[in-house]
Amino acid sequence: MSEVEVKESIVLALPITAGTIVTFTPFSLPLHSTSTPFNSIHTEFELLDMKDLRNYSLLHHNTFGIDARCRRFVEIETVEEAQRLPSVLKADDRPLMVIGGGSNLLLTKDFEGTVLHAAIRGTEANVADDGSVLLRVGSGETWDDIVALCVERGWYGAENLSLIPGEVGATAVQNIGAYGAEVASIIYNVEAVEIATGRLVSFRPHECGYGYRQSRFKQEWHGQYLITHVTYLLQTTFVPHLDYGNLRERFTASSQKPTPQALRQAIIDIRREKLPDPLVEGNAGSFFVNPVVSREKSEELLLDYPAMPHYDAEGKVKIPAGWLIEQCGWKGRSLGRAGVHGRQALVLVNRGGATGADIVALCEAIRHDVKEKFGIDIHPEVNIV
Repeated sequence: MSEVEVKESIVLALPITAGTIVTFTPFSLPLHSTSTPFNSIHTEFELLDMKDLRNYSLLHHNTFGIDARCRRFVEIETVEEAQRLPSVLKADDRPLMVIGGGSNLLLTKDFEGTVLHAAIRGTEANVADDGSVLLRVGSGETWDDIVALCVERGWYGAENLSLIPGEVGATAVQNIGAYGAEVASIIYNVEAVEIATGRLVSFRPHECGYGYRQSRFKQEWHGQYLITHVTYLLQTTFVPHLDYGNLRERFTASSQKPTPQALRQAIIDIRREKLPDPLVEGNAGSFFVNPVVSREKSEELLLDYPAMPHYDAEGKVKIPAGWLIEQCGWKGRSLGRAGVHGRQALVLVNRGGATGADIVALCEAIRHDVKEKFGIDIHPEVNIV
């Protein structure tokens, strides 16, 4: 019998003052078919088993729209369920793959192992006397919903990261960033369960090894932990960050004051102008990491390409991968059923019916041309499995 799960967040219409702790908790009400007696409907207060499915399609768990399958799929909704993983998982369930919303994932084949997804929900805010806010969020919450909540409540620091797809747990893995901001700058701590033991652990940002689109969760800790909650450190004082891309010019041209709401909306508008909707054209957003080169290499390129955009990167120089790809003539082009988006060359898209192998073939063709033309290696930001 099919079951539809409806979740929503309860937002309290109360003024939030210093020293206040407010909890926004999700609730679930499973709705059965009309033939099911009313008294069979259960509530969140009953003990439910975690979702555990075999030969499961991951079509709705990756934004490229690739219909690959996994041998086993386990979804966790509570910390207690996560702590049960050592007894739930057997040796033949490996390898393991932990996923979020699948917005940074490219599946090239069926996964012959177990996929773990944390669907832990809920938020809790602690507003201190000094104007700082600690916002603890379940890893299964949608990231942009949290940014919207922060702006609405007057908790600032995440505005430049508006409309980045994916779930909260993935922000701590990927160190998401956009428009001059990285989430590592507002992460206070990351809570997780060690998959092998069920042990609860907590990491501060300096322990996570954050770098440009990197963390220890992506490197030596890969597959070892299931993130359950991320706590963000925000402020009640708004300081706009406009010194990236054309943000400042956008506000200057319109004579609009950069309020938190206006800044969030401007970033949303820019992203929607440049990036395709995954529901219309499958994609994972930015496919490549912007390369960072030596100053000598940058100066060498500027002699031949004086209009090349470039940014300081702690003693080195960051060059937009999208610009490099566009200069190679790939913007708007296709290779089979995979293509490069016509408005943003950094984005690879599924034109319809593409396989993961089709996307990889396009990726490698682009990497070859960029290397040949500029002598620069560009690397995928997307996790290719």
